[in-house]
Amino acid sequence: MLTLGNGDVRRILDGREKEVLNVVREAYLRHADEQTSLPHSVFLRFPDDTRNRIIGLPAYLGGPRPLAGMKWIASFPGNVANGLERASAAIILNSMQTGQPVALVEGSTISARRTAASAALAAAALPPADGRETGVALIGCGVINFEVLRFLLAVRPELADITVFDLDAGRAEAFRDRSAAEFGGDGRVVRVAESVEAALSAHRLVSLATTAGVPHLDLRDCRPGTLVLGVSLRDVTVEGVLQAVNVVDDPDHVCRAATSVHLAETRVGDRSFIHGTLGELLREESPGHRDERRPTLFSPFGLGVLDLALAGLVLSEARVAGIGTEVTGFLPEPQASGATAAS
Repeated sequence: MLTLGNGDVRRILDGREKEVLNVVREAYLRHADEQTSLPHSVFLRFPDDTRNRIIGLPAYLGGPRPLAGMKWIASFPGNVANGLERASAAIILNSMQTGQPVALVEGSTISARRTAASAALAAAALPPADGRETGVALIGCGVINFEVLRFLLAVRPELADITVFDLDAGRAEAFRDRSAAEFGGDGRVVRVAESVEAALSAHRLVSLATTAGVPHLDLRDCRPGTLVLGVSLRDVTVEGVLQAVNVVDDPDHVCRAATSVHLAETRVGDRSFIHGTLGELLREESPGHRDERRPTLFSPFGLGVLDLALAGLVLSEARVAGIGTEVTGFLPEPQASGATAAS
């Protein structure tokens, strides 16, 4: 079994945003074409602890090189104050011939970049009706929104005005400085908004990637025609959801676990307010356009097939480049043909 650590994964994926976008796009299309198996995610929560959780995402992705496996991802927001990343993850890939595990891949970078690629694909598939968009607001200054910015610039390099906001002013300033250092070429300007309301109204493209557990934004401060990338899923109030054009990755998955979309479904009793999926949009030969009068909200639950797709890319490239550590003796030794299995 091959093990690939975070450094290995980053070495393979860094600078390959276009390829990552293509892999994630293909996974969405295969899911839309029912070439996947995607059981609901399993949420492990703890007594007297409503903040921390670990989620298991089993999945199968069909195609010429089918993949099966599972991502096991922990979210412990308190880690940030101790200098650790909020999320940590491991991805197991299994052989489709034997079912045996063939790789253990560190998954935090994969998880962040597939999430960011999803947001960027939505932004590319839903341009403004007038074709003009020069800025983006990022609310929540952590790892996810940094990757969202990276991938947005890969599909929308014209974004030159970047506004950021975080409840922790120090995090916002550090995010601004890092963004300016990495993406500040070509005349781009990165600034910190004074309030979340100011950030929401700054541009017609907004990414929400916070650790909020309950809805707190109604989108009234958004400009008409704004695309809100609701990556963190629990920021927007039910009223905000119902007043928006809603695009999701998968209705059955996103309408769970007290997401904003789930709460809206509970309120109205059906899913008629969901207007379509990203996979359907990606099938179209030309991009659609947003409603000019109200916000469009993209709510991606985060499908395990996306993690598999990127982990499969990492594993394939690692084998070619000789990257990673092969662990021997992890599985039982093969029995001789015809031997009796132990009871």
